[in-house]
Amino acid sequence: MEGLQVVWFKRDLRLVDHQPLLHACRRGPVLPLVVVEPELWQQADASARQWAFCAESLEDLRQGLARLGQPLIVRTGSVEAVLERARRQFGIAGLWSHEETGNGWTYARDRRVAAWAQRHGIAWIELPQFGVIRRLKSRNGWARRWEGRMAEAISPPPEALTPLGGIEPGAIPSAQDLGLAGDPCPGRQPGGRQAGLALLESFLAQRGARYHRELSSPGTAFASCSRLSPHLSWGTLSMREIVQRSRGRLADLKGLPAPQRGDWPRALRGFDERLHWHCHFIQKLESQPDLEFKELHPLTAGLRASEPERLAAWAAGRTGLPFVDACMRALIATGWINFRMRAMLMSVASYQLWLPWRDSGLVLARLFVDYEPGIHWSQCQMQSGTTGINTIRIYNPIKQGQDHDPQGQFLRQWLPELARVPVVHLHEPWTMPLSTQTSAGCVLGVDYPLPLVDPAAAAREAKQRIWDRRQEPGFREWAATVLQTHGSRRSGGTRSRSASKGGRRRSSSSTPKDDATRPLQLGLDLDLA
Repeated sequence: MEGLQVVWFKRDLRLVDHQPLLHACRRGPVLPLVVVEPELWQQADASARQWAFCAESLEDLRQGLARLGQPLIVRTGSVEAVLERARRQFGIAGLWSHEETGNGWTYARDRRVAAWAQRHGIAWIELPQFGVIRRLKSRNGWARRWEGRMAEAISPPPEALTPLGGIEPGAIPSAQDLGLAGDPCPGRQPGGRQAGLALLESFLAQRGARYHRELSSPGTAFASCSRLSPHLSWGTLSMREIVQRSRGRLADLKGLPAPQRGDWPRALRGFDERLHWHCHFIQKLESQPDLEFKELHPLTAGLRASEPERLAAWAAGRTGLPFVDACMRALIATGWINFRMRAMLMSVASYQLWLPWRDSGLVLARLFVDYEPGIHWSQCQMQSGTTGINTIRIYNPIKQGQDHDPQGQFLRQWLPELARVPVVHLHEPWTMPLSTQTSAGCVLGVDYPLPLVDPAAAAREAKQRIWDRRQEPGFREWAATVLQTHGSRRSGGTRSRSASKGGRRRSSSSTPKDDATRPLQLGLDLDLA
């Protein structure tokens, strides 16, 4: 096996548009390798629902590689130990993978693998998978570079792989094998490239027609959002594929009469915009890996203290705030909720319940099948007010429910204990007289909890606490530093005066924006969270 090339699959479980695989095939025989790392799956942000999606995607990848001539090799253990055994047994001429912007554990592991490869004189070639730029010095021009990446040709799969005799493929372990706790998720999306392609096709042909109108309400988002986020997180589809397919569909629409185009152009332009935001947020973690653990603005540290009982009630959908509880229970059962509701859940946890962002962030990380560390931890910090540069955005959970579920269909679906509560009381059941509670079969404190807090009063108190912190000496100077590192840009734009001073944001044409994107605080929702 002279010249053996090891292709290490991580969160890139596909054959199409997999440049490390294609380049490795040109250098010699390829050993396609996945290392299932038990220690990774014991981290506080991992869950059995995530592993189930990953395992199904691995099986799909294994079948695709087998058709090319060499099945996927699966090993369980530490990557360094697996690679060392391969080096001693076969020799390794090259190690190939995509760059990964993962959690802190994978960052430390990649540093160990790099040291191992250097120690043994093995070239480790890492190629970019998204529009994220490693060792980025400045955000200026970032969006143009993203466009350049997305315009590159999509790599075809290899025509064939040289069979490697005498190597046992290895079993894909179960969640129990990895020591993962039971995690019922009956509505979880299935993994694998074929499932992802079917979603992409149905979104571009049918489901996406009202994307821009229906992505904010959980009652419509499950059908009208692309639902491609777990496939991007686990790499069964590439970002480049999705961008090019979406833009191709938009180009095809231009030749149609206006009645046939309908709202499709607006829907697809909105979707394209959110694909930019996917990489924009991951870039933050790539540039500052410790934002998973530390507040971006150091003067926001120590704002909140852990409240285990309050956290447990929020995590179980038992806060007594119906729309919050319905969204949480939908997430528990399906592994997905639309972005506006993700932001609301995090906002309520951070402000009305005054929970530390790491505590609530870890709960959500485990529930999201599409957990993407770069997006997730950036958003947790944004929604909890610890970046120092974003507007304080405190969601009113009562108004959110009334706006996005006025008749209460979503509430009644996920909170059956409120099924018979009249609409007039549904979003605020504590306004029901006892007689109404009895007739509706929903006695507060017995059948459904009383609210943990008065949401309006708690929001006012939280807002004041945050603004008091923002007025402390040195806050504005630190905010300017954070903005320079992580703020988006528009060509020729200048720094937002309000953000640089840590003050309230005012609408201004000089607000920093990325090319073809707008700040999240303007009310946009990212399906691909």
